[in-house]
Amino acid sequence: MSHALPALVLGICTILGLVLIPLGLPGLWVMMAGVLGYGWLTDFRSVGVATIAVVLGLAFLGEIIEAWLGFRLARTFGGSRRSAWGALAGGIVGAVMGVPVPIVGSVIGAFLGSFVGAALFEFSLSRSPDIAVRAGWGAVVGRAIAAAAKIALGVVIAVLGAFAALRG
Repeated sequence: MSHALPALVLGICTILGLVLIPLGLPGLWVMMAGVLGYGWLTDFRSVGVATIAVVLGLAFLGEIIEAWLGFRLARTFGGSRRSAWGALAGGIVGAVMGVPVPIVGSVIGAFLGSFVGAALFEFSLSRSPDIAVRAGWGAVVGRAIAAAAKIALGVVIAVLGAFAALRG
């Protein structure tokens, strides 16, 4: 098989994955699929178990970082554990509700949902608007930092995929 098709699959998955990450969609997993697809199309000549394990580990790390940062920063900004759960739930609901708006809907929905979820959950506990707003802001900051971290991990995955393609 020509090297062009596997490289094209890897390239498309890499670019698509990097675009999907800030939208709150599973970009790291699309990139993982691209590396696996490249390996499969080249009979795993340059993509071995070690490469797959590292890329898989990076994708899982991105998900862990995303979940942890939302919780951690909502609490760092003065929120309770309840606000952290509100940020998580609100972010998911907001992203789903934003899907009908092309391209940016899920991103805006996830950020707004994180803020509203953390603030409402915190307000239900503390009855303090100031604390609730700070917790909501922490959830938004956490989501933004998590997206940046996942993009950084995506760049590392892209470099690993490129090195695999160059070896092949």
